[in-house]
Amino acid sequence: MRQRQVFQGARRAREFEAFVAGAAGRLLHAATLLTAEAPDDNPRARRLLTLALAHTYACWDRLRGEDPYDHARQYLASRFARGAWHQYGGFGRGRPHPGSPLALLAPQERLILVLRLYEGVGEEQTAALLGLPTERVRAICDRATATLLHPPRSPAPAVGGAKVAPS
Repeated sequence: MRQRQVFQGARRAREFEAFVAGAAGRLLHAATLLTAEAPDDNPRARRLLTLALAHTYACWDRLRGEDPYDHARQYLASRFARGAWHQYGGFGRGRPHPGSPLALLAPQERLILVLRLYEGVGEEQTAALLGLPTERVRAICDRATATLLHPPRSPAPAVGGAKVAPS
C-alpha cells in the first residue's frame, strides 16, 4: 500500500511538472497582459501565476478528464477579477506599466479582452466565468477593442512656450 502511494505521488508530480513546462509560459503571458506590467518586470503577474498553479496542483487528482490549462486559466482570471474588484487589495492595487497598450483599459476590460482575444474563450463561457450577461461581455470587449484601435488623443504640447491667440 505504501509503495503504491509513493508511485502515485511520483506520477502526479511528473504529470504536473510536464503540465507546467508546457503551460506556464502562456499563462504567465496572459497574467502579464491582465496586470498590464512590463514583460521583464512583472511581479504581480508572477504572483498571480504562482497562485493559479498552486491551486491547480491542489486540485490535480480531482480534475479527472478536465483540461488542467482551462482550470488554471479560470482560476487566474477569477483571482485577477476578485483583486480588481477590491481596489484596495489584491491585484487591482498596482498601476499598469505606462508603456503597455493595455494600460489604457480598466481591469475588467483587460480581463475580458485577454480571455476573448488572447485565450480564445467564447463569449458565453467568459460571461459564465465572470457572472455577467453575454451582451455585457460583448459590449465591454467591443469598447476595449475600440479603445486600443483608436486611443484617446492627448492635448498637443505647446511648442517653445509660445501661446496661440484665439482667432
